[in-house]
Amino acid sequence: MRGNRHSVLVTGAGGFIGGHLVQALINRGDAVRAVDVKPVQEWEQCSTEAENTVRDLKYLQNCREVVDGVDQVYNLAADMGGIGFIENHKAECMLSALISIHMLAAAKDAGVERFFYSSSACVYAADRQDRPDATFLRESDAYPAMPEDGYGWEKLFSERMARHFREDYQLGTRVARYHNVYGPYGAWDGGREKAPAAICRKVATAKLTGDPRLEIWGDGEQTRSFMYVDDCVDGTIRIADGDVTDPLNLGSAELVTINQLVDVVQEIAGVELRRNYRLDAPQGVRGRCSDNTLIQRAFGWEPSTTLRDGLAVTYPWIEQQVAAALAAESSVTYRQPA
Repeated sequence: MRGNRHSVLVTGAGGFIGGHLVQALINRGDAVRAVDVKPVQEWEQCSTEAENTVRDLKYLQNCREVVDGVDQVYNLAADMGGIGFIENHKAECMLSALISIHMLAAAKDAGVERFFYSSSACVYAADRQDRPDATFLRESDAYPAMPEDGYGWEKLFSERMARHFREDYQLGTRVARYHNVYGPYGAWDGGREKAPAAICRKVATAKLTGDPRLEIWGDGEQTRSFMYVDDCVDGTIRIADGDVTDPLNLGSAELVTINQLVDVVQEIAGVELRRNYRLDAPQGVRGRCSDNTLIQRAFGWEPSTTLRDGLAVTYPWIEQQVAAALAAESSVTYRQPA
């Protein structure tokens, strides 16, 4: 990685991964401009050492303003969430293409040296992920293209835009395909949370309320790999600073079923719950895991935090959030007049 200090823009900085990335870049000595569409008080994390700005990056002029004077861009801004959100908000997810187009155009015009784009494993075709024991996904498996409807198409389109801006305008674009990122300071309720956070919330709620039931979407035998956020940030910076111009998988190769995920969370929480499987709920693909051959070859590195170790940090944080929410709800109920 390059050792010089950079002036860096992080879009989507008020989100889960963005907040962790901002802090990591500050820690390495970069001057960071953090941008998100949400009011600053709603950001998942907000560093006083960053230049924190609120802008809607669907508009080109706003992109031109925030990119002015920076030499690196990390474009994480997107309207997205867990499987329940992306299956029911396809148009909203695809509108994020406006952010990608306008940020690339603004970066090109401003003479930005390096432009990182956060893509997703949702670019891969469903017929390569239709079994729990499906083959690990290689980068070449994105074509012939048939990505997940809505969110996946937007991500694949934006990847192509990044490629053509590199080829046509010599903008130094880099792309990572994120696989199921989890950790503290992320969405844990409201519909935008991913599976690890949702399971942690459900287990914590059951533990704190004494309700022994646990709802699981699907039959629990669908498989995934889950990447701890510190590994995601580390890999993001490596890819952004590296020389690989094609998209790279960024995900754990530790394949688990959702039932195994539940087992780990219950063990950490110290509870055993009665599982209720909702077969009519959104489930996503049947099996997905990251093939890390190319990232290992390029950097001699891959995400290495085990699911057990990552959840040992994540679950207690989510339990604290659930406890605070239950306490607030109880207080409001108590104060209501009879």
